[in-house]
Amino acid sequence: MNSITYYKCPLGWVEIKTSSDAVTSVILRNERKDDACNADSTIATECVRQLDEYFKGQRTSFDLPVQQEGTAFQQSVWNVLTEIPFGATVSYGWVAQKLNNPKAVRAVGAANGKNNVWIIVPCHRVIGADGSLTGYAGGLDRKKWLLTHENRKLTQ
Repeated sequence: MNSITYYKCPLGWVEIKTSSDAVTSVILRNERKDDACNADSTIATECVRQLDEYFKGQRTSFDLPVQQEGTAFQQSVWNVLTEIPFGATVSYGWVAQKLNNPKAVRAVGAANGKNNVWIIVPCHRVIGADGSLTGYAGGLDRKKWLLTHENRKLTQ
């Protein structure tokens, strides 16, 4: 059974899609869709709980079953993203190096942009080689907010 659940966070509405056994999508929305099916599931409830803890500064990593569709390369990029520690940032080049494919910087960026499991697969922690905030589907202001939130927690 697939379900859609909404969670209100400091950055807007989070649309959470789940299958019977995994989180399939966590997307930031500007508003909640009224026509969405809000069927509760154990996984969706757990996802909301963990997101809430993250935004309250009580959680630094997620422990949820995730299943998102993508190519083998995209899957490999997303796996590397889950290795980036809370509060840390890395470059697209660093991710490409981790994949033993240093020339794949642009492909890494494209795969990063296809990540449908916002925050849980922390694509916001990938920045430009020069330290600049680059590309983020949720908007650079939200990326900056997330990085500031994580750094604030680390310095407390």
